[in-house]
Amino acid sequence: MLPQKRAGGAEVEELLTAAGGETLSKKKKGEGEVSRAAASSSSSAPVEKNEMDGGPMDCDKIGDKAVLNGGKDGGVPQEIDEDLHSRQLAVYGRETMRKLIKSNVLISGLSGLGAEIAKNLVLAGVKSVTLHDEQTVQLRDLSSNFFLSDDDVGKNRALACVQKLQELNNAVLVSTLSELSAPKLSEFQAVVFTDVSLDKAIEYDDFCHKHEPPIAFIKTEVRGLFGSVFCDFGPEFTVVDVDGEEPHSGIVAAISNDSTALVTCVDDERLEFQDGDLVLFTEVQGMTELNDGRPRKIKNARPFSFSLEEDTSSYGVYERGGIVTQVKQPKVLKFKPLRDALSDPGEFLLSDFSKFDRPQLLHLAFQALDKFRCELGRFPVAGSSEDAEKLIAFTADLNEKIEGGGLSETDLKLLRNFASGSAAVLNPMCAMFGGIVGQEVVKACSGKFHPLYQFVYFDSIESLPVEPLEPSDLEPLSSRYDDQIIVFGRKLQKKLEETKAFIVGAGALGCEFLKNLALMGVCCSSKGKLTITDDDVIEKSNLSRQFLFRDWNIGQAKSTVAASAASAINSSLHVEALQNRASPETENVFNDAFWENLDVVINALDNVNARIYMDMRCLYFQKPLLESGTLGAKCNTQMVIPHLTENYGASRDPPEKQAPMCTVHSFPHNIDHCLTWARSEFEGLLEKTPNEVNTFLSNPSEYASAMRNAGDAQARDLVERVLECLVEKERCETFEDCVTWARLKFEDYFANRVKQLTYTFPEDSATSSGTPFWSAPKRFPRPLQFLSGDPSHLNFVTSGAILRAETFGIPIPDWVKNPKMMADVVDKVIVPDFQPKHGVKIVTDEKATNLSAASVDDVAVINSLIKKLESCVTNLPTGFRMNPIQFEKDDDTNYHMDFIAGLANMRARNYSIPEIDKLKAKFIAGRIIPAIATSTAMATGLVCLELYKVLAGSHKVEDYRNTFANLALPLFSMAEPVPPKVIKHQDMSWTVWDRWAVKGNLTLRELLKWLKDRGLNAYSISCGTSLLYNSMFPRHKDRLDKKVVDVAKEVAKVEVPSYRRHLDIVVACEDEDDNDIDIPLVSIYFR
Repeated sequence: MLPQKRAGGAEVEELLTAAGGETLSKKKKGEGEVSRAAASSSSSAPVEKNEMDGGPMDCDKIGDKAVLNGGKDGGVPQEIDEDLHSRQLAVYGRETMRKLIKSNVLISGLSGLGAEIAKNLVLAGVKSVTLHDEQTVQLRDLSSNFFLSDDDVGKNRALACVQKLQELNNAVLVSTLSELSAPKLSEFQAVVFTDVSLDKAIEYDDFCHKHEPPIAFIKTEVRGLFGSVFCDFGPEFTVVDVDGEEPHSGIVAAISNDSTALVTCVDDERLEFQDGDLVLFTEVQGMTELNDGRPRKIKNARPFSFSLEEDTSSYGVYERGGIVTQVKQPKVLKFKPLRDALSDPGEFLLSDFSKFDRPQLLHLAFQALDKFRCELGRFPVAGSSEDAEKLIAFTADLNEKIEGGGLSETDLKLLRNFASGSAAVLNPMCAMFGGIVGQEVVKACSGKFHPLYQFVYFDSIESLPVEPLEPSDLEPLSSRYDDQIIVFGRKLQKKLEETKAFIVGAGALGCEFLKNLALMGVCCSSKGKLTITDDDVIEKSNLSRQFLFRDWNIGQAKSTVAASAASAINSSLHVEALQNRASPETENVFNDAFWENLDVVINALDNVNARIYMDMRCLYFQKPLLESGTLGAKCNTQMVIPHLTENYGASRDPPEKQAPMCTVHSFPHNIDHCLTWARSEFEGLLEKTPNEVNTFLSNPSEYASAMRNAGDAQARDLVERVLECLVEKERCETFEDCVTWARLKFEDYFANRVKQLTYTFPEDSATSSGTPFWSAPKRFPRPLQFLSGDPSHLNFVTSGAILRAETFGIPIPDWVKNPKMMADVVDKVIVPDFQPKHGVKIVTDEKATNLSAASVDDVAVINSLIKKLESCVTNLPTGFRMNPIQFEKDDDTNYHMDFIAGLANMRARNYSIPEIDKLKAKFIAGRIIPAIATSTAMATGLVCLELYKVLAGSHKVEDYRNTFANLALPLFSMAEPVPPKVIKHQDMSWTVWDRWAVKGNLTLRELLKWLKDRGLNAYSISCGTSLLYNSMFPRHKDRLDKKVVDVAKEVAKVEVPSYRRHLDIVVACEDEDDNDIDIPLVSIYFR
C-alpha cells in the first residue's frame, strides 16, 4: 500500500570518518541549530519592521520587497539538513536537494491554491519563496487559505501569510513583492501564477520563455470543482531523471556468441528492462569485450532475458559472472509558449478515461471564463442562468474559431456547473492542485522527474449533490464557508458542520486531513465532533511534511499538537485528541457506542496491518472508510463505501520477496543483503544479547533451567553470547577493552569468516550436479586485511567500540575523536592467527530457516557453558546490568548508522559489491519510507473531494473515484471502485457488508433451526478462536440445548461487555446439495 527541534546553542563538532571514507561533521543533538523565526504582520503594505511576541523581528526592505529574515544568515543557502529532510532525500537524492536550496520561486496569488503551493515549497526547502498578491483578505478566504485568521481580514493577502509560512522552515527566505512587472521575473528560477488574466499571463510567459536562461512559467487555477495547470519550462528543458526510479539491474547467467546476442539472467528476480533501453555490462568473465563501459541498446526484453543489437560471434566465450545495469538517459523537452499553446495545445494529460473529451471542452471553458471576467469585471453569479448562458456563448464563439473545426458537441450542463461555481476556491481542489503544482516547481528547479507537458485539466463534478440545487440554496451567507455554499449549497454545508468523523493517524496525512476538515467546516458545530488518535510523538524528521508541527513541538504527542493547530485554523472545530492506537486492545475506548455514532472514518496510517484492522471495524459497523497512502511521488486513494464498494482487505498487494537466510548470511550479491545482515548483527550484539544477559542475571537458576530444557542449537548460541559478555577475560571493563572487542569483531566478520567459507567452498568447487558452486548469483568473497590508515576500517572499530562501551556503561574518552590516537590504540590489539576448521557445516539451502547447526552434544555443551556462567556471577560488580541499545535511525550522533554502514560496506567489500554512503544505508537499513509533502497534499485533496459525496449521501458507486497517481511521470489514473462480491442463495443475496442479526437469547438448537429454515445446514459454529459446536463431535450434542451465549462463556471464555447487547459468531454452512455457502457474520442479540 502506498502507505510516518531545533534549539539554539553553540555548535560542537566532532570529526569522524564515515564508512564510505568521507569526513562527517557531527553535532550534538539539539545544538548548533537556529530556531525558526516567528513574526507577524499587521499592515497591508511592505514594512520596515515587524513585532513578534517577545521582541522585534528583523525585516529588511530590498527594492520593493518586504523580506522576513528566516535566520541570522538572512536566507543564505545552507547545507542540507539531512535529519529534517531524510524522507525527502530518499525521494530526491542530494543532487536535487542541492539544486532546490539554490532556487528562488515567485508565487503570485495567495488564495488557497497559492498558499498550498507555497507551503509545499517551503517544506521542500527551496532557497526563497516570494509572495505577490494585490488583493486583501476576505472572510471567504478562510475556507481555503489556512495561514489566514479572522484578524487578517482587510490585510494584504501576501503579507498576512509571511509569518506562518516562515515558521515552516527557517532555512527558506520568505518575502513579499508589492508590485510585479515582467523584468522582475528575472530574479527567479520558477514563477507560479494562480490568478492572472490570460493577457497578462501571455506577457509574463513570453518574457520567461525568451529569457536566458529560460524561467519556468506555471499558470494554474482552481475554479469551484474545476482546475487547470499550464507549464512552460522554455524552448529546451532537460529532464535529468524522467521517473526517479533506481536503474534496474540483473545478474548475468549466460551470453551467446551470435549475430544478435541473447543475454540470459538468473531467475532470482524478474528483469524490468524495456525494448530500447541502454544497459551497461560489468564483471563479465570470458566475454570481456562487454566490459568496455559502452552502453548497449537492448531488444526483445523478456522477464529473464533480452537480446543485444550487437554481433558477439567473434567475442570471447562467456564463462561466468556479470552485472547488467540500465543506463538512464536525459530527455530534452521543447515547450511551446502560452501564446502558441492556447491554439495548439497538443495532447492533454488525461486523468479520468471516462471523461475522454472533457479536457478539450475545459480548455475552451477556462478561456471563456477569462473573457467573461475581463468584460464584466466579475465572476458569474452562482445559480445565475443568465451568467451561465453568457459563458456558454463565449465558449461557443471560441469553439467556432478553432481551425480545422472544434468540438462537435458541448456539454451544456457541465458548462452551467462550471459557471455557477467558478468564483469558489475550494480547499480540497487547492490541496490537490497545490501538490501537483508544487511538484512541477521542484521539477523546474532540478530537472528531477518528467514535467507536465503542457496542459492538464481536471474536474470533480461528481462531488456535487445528487439532488438539483435551487438558486436560493446557493446564496452566500457572508460566512467563511461562502465558497463552499455557492458550489454545494447550504444544506450540505450544514451536514459537513454536524459530521461526526474519526481520523486515525496524525502524521503527514493526518495533518493534511485536519487542515482540510477545519477549512471545510467539517465537525465545526456543537452537533459535530472530530476524534483523532495517534500514539506517536513528534520527531525532527516529521517537520519536512507534517506542517502543523514546529520544532518546539518535538517530543510532544502528535494528535494533541495537531488538534490544537487545527483549532487555530478554525476555532469552531470540535475536536478531541487521543493517544490510543486503534487496535483490539483499545476496543474499550473505541467501543460500540463510539463506532455507532460515527458518520465517516478517515485513515491516515502508514502500515497495512492497521489499515486492515480499521477496514474490519468499518465493515462490522458499516461505516464509510476513506483510505489513502503515499510512497515517494506516488499516492493512491480508495473509497470503501458500505454496500457499494469492496472493502480494503478484499484485494492486497503480494508480500515483499525476502532474501533466503543463507544468502544474507553467507552469499550476498547486493547491498540490500549486506544491510539486512548488518541490521541483524547490530540488534544481536547490542540489543538482544544485553537483554539476554540481564534476563540471566535477574534469575540465574530459572534461566539455566530454561536453557537446559530447550537443549537446542539456538539455546546453545544464546548461552555462548551471554558468556562472552560476562566471562572475566571477555567482559569489557575499560574503553580499551571495547576497542579490542571491536577490532576482533572486524577480524572475525571480514577476514576469518570469509577464510573459513572459501576453505569450505574453494573457488573451483562444484555442486553435486557438476556445475560451479560459485556461479551466479553467488559472488566469490575475498578476506579484508585490516589497515588503521583506512578511514572506513577505523570508523568501524570506532563506532563499534563506542556502542560496546555504552552497553557496559563505560565512559567514552575524548581521544576517541582523534583518528591518530584511535589508530595507535587499535594497532596495539593482538589479533590471533586464523586456523581453518575441518568439517564446518555452512548452510546453503535457500529454504533453511535456522543457520545454527544442531549437534548431538548441544545439551552437554549448554551444561558446560552454564557452569562457567554461574562461576562468572560471583566476579561481577554488585547489581551489574548491561544497557541494551535499541536501533534509532534518526539520531545522527548516536553512532548506530555509523556501525551499521560500516558492517554493510565492509561486507560489500568482501564480495566486491558497490558500497554506499551512510545516508543511503540509513534509507535501507532504517526501512525509511520515502515521503514528500506534494504527494501527501494531493492524496488528501482527492479524499476530501470524495468526502463531499459520502456526507451528501445518495451517490451511486459510479460517482466515486479511486485514484492512483505518480507525480514523477506524471500519471493520474482514476476509476470507479469495484463493487462488492454478491453471494446468492435461494431468494437471498448478501455481500461482505452484511451481518445477520438474530434477536433473542437462542440455544444452539434454536440457532440451527433458524438457519435450517433458510435452507442452510450449519455444521460448525465458532466464537473467536474457539469451536462452540461441530456436528462431527458427538459430545457437542450435549451443548445443543444450552444458550449460545452460555456456551461461549464456558468454552471460549467470552465475557460480553456490559455496553454490548450481542455476541458475534461465525457459522459454516452447506446448502441442501452439500455445497459450502459463505454466510455473513451472525450476531445473537441476547440482551
